[in-house]
Formats: sequence, structure tokens, C-alpha cells
Amino acid sequence: MRIVFLALAFPRIEKTQYLYTDLVVQLHNHGHEVLVVAPANKEDHKGLVVEAGINVLRVATMDLFRVGLIRKGIANLLLPYQYKTALKKFKIDLNFDLIITPTPPITLFSLVHWLKKKSNAKVYLILRDIFPQNAVDLGFMRKGGIIHSYFRKKEKQLYAISDRIGCMSQGNKAYVIKHNPLLNPSKLHLLPNWANLLPLQTEEENEVLKQQEGLANKFIVIFGGNIGKPQKLENIVDLAIACRDKKNILFLIIGYGNEFEPLKNLIQEKNVNNIQLRDGVSHSEYFKLLQIADVGLISLNEKFTIPNTPSKVLSYYNAKKPVLASIDLNTDFGTDLEKNNAGLWAEAGKTAQLKEKLMILYQNEELRRQMGESGYTYMKKELSSQKAYDTIMNEVNNS
Repeated sequence: MRIVFLALAFPRIEKTQYLYTDLVVQLHNHGHEVLVVAPANKEDHKGLVVEAGINVLRVATMDLFRVGLIRKGIANLLLPYQYKTALKKFKIDLNFDLIITPTPPITLFSLVHWLKKKSNAKVYLILRDIFPQNAVDLGFMRKGGIIHSYFRKKEKQLYAISDRIGCMSQGNKAYVIKHNPLLNPSKLHLLPNWANLLPLQTEEENEVLKQQEGLANKFIVIFGGNIGKPQKLENIVDLAIACRDKKNILFLIIGYGNEFEPLKNLIQEKNVNNIQLRDGVSHSEYFKLLQIADVGLISLNEKFTIPNTPSKVLSYYNAKKPVLASIDLNTDFGTDLEKNNAGLWAEAGKTAQLKEKLMILYQNEELRRQMGESGYTYMKKELSSQKAYDTIMNEVNNS
């Protein structure tokens, strides 16, 4: 098939393993002709380039990440017009068989509509962000207001034009069906997050790294990734304060995002000396650090009404780390953890409950090992990019 993949974030394929680069490589390796349309990062060449044998149309856009809400909103609204202009400028043959687009953003609807009219291609939506409801949950948008109504209309249009919609979890799927009664439920199916397994370091290499990082004899609870309102890491600060009596426990937070500085200020203000806050590093560096940790942290804001499944858990599974999750009660992520015996969870904001679950892991090395192995086995069996490819192709061919 000729496939166009419309991306919001798409790092250089040869430099970074990432959810969507892994999928695009699978599409390419299975003989499909793929064109990726994505923003050009500062270090990227703009225009039509070949990355790992795959055509990528890198488009000049406004900054889409680590900017204020207004600038981010404007950048997302401009995206479909910038992509459309680039496709015309480089005289791309628009006769596609399949259009794949993930959320975020939902603003690409107009581009998807234009491409579908030009080619009569099928549309596959990878649903990873239920917007605008997530913005309402976090207080960024007023429900029923002009802005919310505009984006809600775009959301419905995107669902309507899609031939198939892949949802992160059963709870995710049920939520979309419940809140979109005009949507044909047969379009929706389960498409969990995926990743390729990375090779692990030896125990000796881990010990050397622990010494180099000054983390010897520490029980490390790690969090890596975006630091923003959705993660609400204030709950992890409260957990760290509650764990001060355990002198060898260290919370290692590595990442970036709009809440990085406020989090840094909070840690200093409360004099929390059992948290190390570090700037984000490359994925390969982060994965090395993850392997010297004892527990991987998930944190979701308790205000969420939509079922989220954080993709960062894949790195924890890959590194054979048990998961400790602080999550809202609307997600079914905790149920998945329990079903796969990969970790423990507590309701976000309930510090004593979360500490109790951490202590279970802290005091039981064998349980940590078992849960780490279970998560690894689950990922290897069910969460590979090959599995995601098979699911998508099966749904597309039967739509």
C-alpha cells in the first residue's frame, strides 16, 4: 500500500526508538511505500528527506512543545495548513491507499478530509489523547465554552471520517463509545501502546553505573518523561516526604516540561532531600539509568475523567522493573497492572496508601523480581511493534 503517516512528533528514525518511528519502520519493512509528514525540529533539514530508507516530509512549523498554551494552540491550528502547503510544494502524489494519524492533535481533521477526498484512502486513527476532555479535566478549558465547542466538533468529525480507531485500553474504548453515541462502535478496537525491546545491561555494568552516578546503596524509585499537569508530580513529592524515615530510598525524577521549574521550586521550598530532579536526557541514557533503579513510577492527575494508559510504562517493562502507580480512579491501567502481575497502584492523592504499596515493594526483593519478569514477558508477547502492525493491518483490511 501507499501510506501517509501524519505525525505531531517524529524524531529522526536512526537516532531514536519511539512509538511511531517503530511502527513506521514496521510498515516499511513489510513492503509498504510510506511517507511521513512531520514537523522539522531545529536540527532537521526541512523538506523531503530520506531517513533510514523512509521518505519524511519535514515541515517548518511553530514550536509545538514546551511553550505556553496559547502558542501551542495556535501552532496546532496552523499545522494542517502548513502540512497541506508542503505536500503541494513538493508535488507529492496524493494517491494514497491509507492515511494513518494519531491523536494528538485533532486539528489535522481538515487535512485528513482533504487527503481522503483526493485519494479515497482509508483512514486509521491511533487514539492516544481524548481531547478536548483532558484539557477540561486539568482546568485548561471550560466545558461548553466557544473553544471547547470548536475542538469537540473537530473531535467528532475526526471520529466520523475514520474507518477504524485504535484505543489504548478497554476503558478508553468504552469511554469513547459512551460519550459519542452517534459513532459506530464497530470502528473501535484495542490497540495498546507498543515498543521494541531494547537489550539489557549486565549486573556488572549496572553496578559500575551506580557507582559513577553516586547512587550506590540507594533504593531508587525512578520517574522519567514529561513533567506537566497531567503527571501531577506534587503527589510524588508528598510520597518522598512520607518516606524520609527510610534513609536509603531515593526518588530520581528525570524529564522536562512546563511544570519542571515549579516542581524544582516545590522540592527546594519543602527541603525534600530524598529527591533528585534531573534534566531530560537521550532515550539511550535514560534507559541505562532506568536499569539501575528498583521501581518505576507512574503518576496521573486525580482530576482525569478519561482512562489514560501512560506509554512510559513500556520502558519499565523492558527494564524488568516493577511499577508503582499513583493514578486516578477512571483509568483501567491499575487493572492491567494487577492482571499482568507487573506492579502495584494506589489512588492519586492518597499518600499513605501509596507509601504502603511502595513499602511492599521495598521490603520484598523477590516480589520485585517476579513483577519485573512478568512485565517483561507481557511486553514481549503483547506490546511489540510487530503486534501493533498486525492489529492495524487486520483492521484496515477488514474495514
